[in-house]
Amino acid sequence: MTTFKNHALKELTEQQTRFAPAARRRSQIANAQKLLSEVESGKAYPYQYVCFRVTEYRSDAYPDLRIPGDDLRHDLAQFIRRVERSVPPQPIEQTVEPMLTLDEVSKKFNVSTKTISRWRVKGLAARRVKVNGRSQLGFPTVAVEKFVAEHRILVEKGARFSHLTDEEKEDILKLARKLRDAGGTLTEVSKKIATQLSRSPEAVRYTIKNFDRRHPDGALYPHTTGPLSEAAKQEIYLAKRQHEIDLKNAKPTGDTVNLIAKRFGRARSSMYRVVNEVRAKELVRQPVDYIYNAEFDDPTKEDAMLAEMPALADFEAKRVGKTPPKDVPPHMAHLYEWPLLTKEQEQHVFRKMNFLKHLLHQLQDAIDPAKAKVNELMRIEELKTGIRECRDTLINCNQRLVYAQAKQKLAIGENIDDLVSDGNLSLMRAVEKFDYGRGFKFSTYATWAIMKNFARSIPDAKTHQQRYMTGHDDLFEAKADVRSDEQEALAVADAARARVNHLLEHLDTRTRQVIRMRTGLDGSEEMTLEQIGQHFGITKERVRQINVHGMKMLREWAAKENVEMP
Repeated sequence: MTTFKNHALKELTEQQTRFAPAARRRSQIANAQKLLSEVESGKAYPYQYVCFRVTEYRSDAYPDLRIPGDDLRHDLAQFIRRVERSVPPQPIEQTVEPMLTLDEVSKKFNVSTKTISRWRVKGLAARRVKVNGRSQLGFPTVAVEKFVAEHRILVEKGARFSHLTDEEKEDILKLARKLRDAGGTLTEVSKKIATQLSRSPEAVRYTIKNFDRRHPDGALYPHTTGPLSEAAKQEIYLAKRQHEIDLKNAKPTGDTVNLIAKRFGRARSSMYRVVNEVRAKELVRQPVDYIYNAEFDDPTKEDAMLAEMPALADFEAKRVGKTPPKDVPPHMAHLYEWPLLTKEQEQHVFRKMNFLKHLLHQLQDAIDPAKAKVNELMRIEELKTGIRECRDTLINCNQRLVYAQAKQKLAIGENIDDLVSDGNLSLMRAVEKFDYGRGFKFSTYATWAIMKNFARSIPDAKTHQQRYMTGHDDLFEAKADVRSDEQEALAVADAARARVNHLLEHLDTRTRQVIRMRTGLDGSEEMTLEQIGQHFGITKERVRQINVHGMKMLREWAAKENVEMP
């Protein structure tokens, strides 16, 4: 259903369809049709003036609102259609003024019913009437005569239109085959043939598509006989993304937008619409989980909530000069690169993160993926980037909490890296669930969350070890024998890692990072799909899709460059 471009006129329409008497609504339809014929595109009209012209009532609502002419024409047409549908049809015999039916107007001026629909948008008045018990449109004779007098050229042009003959249709199809074989899309072909035969592009396009529907085996453009399937949309989206990656890497091997459009028999503009739709579905699909606060609805606090963190310069200065304690192992030194946050800084970052999630939630609810605009999608990605930056700051500044707790729980023979990795998951969940509005320090909440996790996970790990490792012989048998030639093994591993790193350069940044985290290519622990998803703020299923797609592309590049995958 077509929507209103202005909320005030939508509200006015709903009020009239619900509460105004039927006779009053008929009068308002006539008023709206009269105003519609007077509206000029280059002007802006005060809402209160529009309301008075339509309802004959002077409203105090929206005193500063001015509506552009094009938007007003669109919304007045919507007003007329919706109010018209709400009015009970009146038997044509009982109407006060003489009426013509839709068929009678069509025959009188030798035009199609579609042409009359276009005339209605330009101001031709109509009423809902009953003819032989069936509801249809009726046109007051006076209104028709007035419209013809005011739009004589338009009416004469419509009367001169003639339907395509069978010979003309055959000529169109012959020309379409030639132009299609030369690489023309349906839109390009329709425009060229329309110019050559002095017909409208819509008539030519309809002729081709109608032929394709009736002859699917010999269709000129088989992909355009109906709406694109979800699989086709996904294929277009992935092809477009690959083209962007190729351009970024200065190695254009993928399809260009023109080739993608021709492959599916669509226009370039429709390709961009499909890409935006799929992209919007991906961005909107994931629900936003956040801690709501009443101050999010106070517009006067928005600037303060989105401002930079207090004492940011001092914080960055501490980061530059930060050194880890001497007793910290080298591979844990990165935990001390970030200074601790003050309570004021911590409160600000938590508030900003959850407010950004609040804005994202509102934007996701308001977006229709099929009609998403580029600026809306960019805004969603911008909000997600801001959320991720806040979350990363909070996690990085509190990771030493995990290390401190892990040292306390470490038993003889255990690996502290495993405990730290397990504790980091608790820290990430604590960042998402902490309610800053209660006024407590996050370190208190996070410490208890980490301790609770260790209390549950450490006994489980010991039970698993006791159950499956029954003695020293079993332990030694479970270990791989690496005594043969350690230097050679290291050299082979380094060479394999270098080959993989070279292939990874063909991928976009996020796909490259996902594969590194999933396989532990940088020497770090392999991460689960859930861990990677939490890092990027996406679902683990999306991580799996990215990983599968990335590995497929790596194998293809390895085959092209004759590189052996490790």
